[in-house]
Amino acid sequence: MSDAQRYSAMETESYTPDNSEPGALKGLAYLMSRVFAGDDMSLEAQTLLQRAEQGEANALLDLSILLQLRGDEATAMAVQAEALMQQQHYQLIPRVHSSPLKVLALVAPGNLMSNTPLEFLADGAGFQLDLLYISPDLPRPIQLPEHDVAIVALSELERNRDTLHIIHGMIEDWPRPILNSPRALLNLGRDQISQRLQGLPGLDVPINAIVSRDQLTYLSMHPSELPQLLADAEFPLIVRPLDSHAGNDLACIKNAEALYQYLTATAGELFYLARFVDYRSEDGQFRKYRIMLIDGEPHLAHMAISDHWMVHYLNAGMLDSETKRQEEADTMAAFNHDFARRHREALKNIHQVSGLDYLGIDCGETLDGDLLVFEVGASMNVHAMDPVDIFPYKQPQMQRLFTAFESMLLREHLNFRIERRRASAPFGEPPRGEPGQAMAQ
Repeated sequence: MSDAQRYSAMETESYTPDNSEPGALKGLAYLMSRVFAGDDMSLEAQTLLQRAEQGEANALLDLSILLQLRGDEATAMAVQAEALMQQQHYQLIPRVHSSPLKVLALVAPGNLMSNTPLEFLADGAGFQLDLLYISPDLPRPIQLPEHDVAIVALSELERNRDTLHIIHGMIEDWPRPILNSPRALLNLGRDQISQRLQGLPGLDVPINAIVSRDQLTYLSMHPSELPQLLADAEFPLIVRPLDSHAGNDLACIKNAEALYQYLTATAGELFYLARFVDYRSEDGQFRKYRIMLIDGEPHLAHMAISDHWMVHYLNAGMLDSETKRQEEADTMAAFNHDFARRHREALKNIHQVSGLDYLGIDCGETLDGDLLVFEVGASMNVHAMDPVDIFPYKQPQMQRLFTAFESMLLREHLNFRIERRRASAPFGEPPRGEPGQAMAQ
């Protein structure tokens, strides 16, 4: 029996995790929010460690998250592996359980960059989130957790490709609606998506070429050979290791000598190479937008303003500048009839090319008015952790985003139920309970 047949046959089965465990899963949103707020986590860590030593799987998984947040990734991965040896299914109940939906996320083992952080969306929208870990190194699940909608929540990182291929084989006849196709995720690498978006109206997308350390070393000694690696580029260049995120080892290389120094200081055998685009506005500031496309509709998650080309929200001075925060608030308030309208065609093209139901875009604007795409990814984090007294406009904006995500899930669930009823109804008769039945009588 194929994977697809096995999982199709699971439709009527339900699986409940072992409720004999004394502590429920706390999860990423809870733990990261406390760390982000600067809370003393020593007592929390001690309690989790004591429970983990007793073999509680939920505590082991929570402890692995907390260790990652503290920067001890090696120990965190060992603890996570121990948790997954015990069970691959984990259930997260939101603080306010306001939604009837049960959502199943297919996830992969790994660090915090390995999966889409749906925990923040679940917490904000109030739906139950079940995590089912899939990997070539883990047994295939015998039963599926009960759920209304599933989503493939792996990031597009190279290390997830084998797992995405496994999931692709599992979901052909999945018994519930499933979002974010693994095939689409497999085509979302920086090199792939940058090529596929070339030439589309309103978009400026620098090609990201994958090059080896040897090729970059040669380029540092023979800079005139750059067109052989990247036809549309000249110095300065953007270089980063393959699978790096959050600006780790990301650099703007001004010349061949700087490239040699970068390679001397940076580990890795494969790198992304792209042309640098100076996207500063007329006031000399760089503005970076994080836009989430939810069923094709754009939602602004944040806008950061900085005098440095590499803009990250946490180091852009947003906390210290009331002027910057006011501009972000104004941009959020006007987003639908300003930014989203100006870039409607470009955003629509990104959605169609990606083939994903839920994805994020980190982008800027060129002086010519094009949407400058830095990254298109499925695992970008959106949250409502910012202090309410300093960012009062953020909570309503994020709640709209969370609600839009839940609405997409609910539409998928209801459409699936309607289609299933239609398929099972006698020929020529509307299924019971569907709209239009009374009119047909």
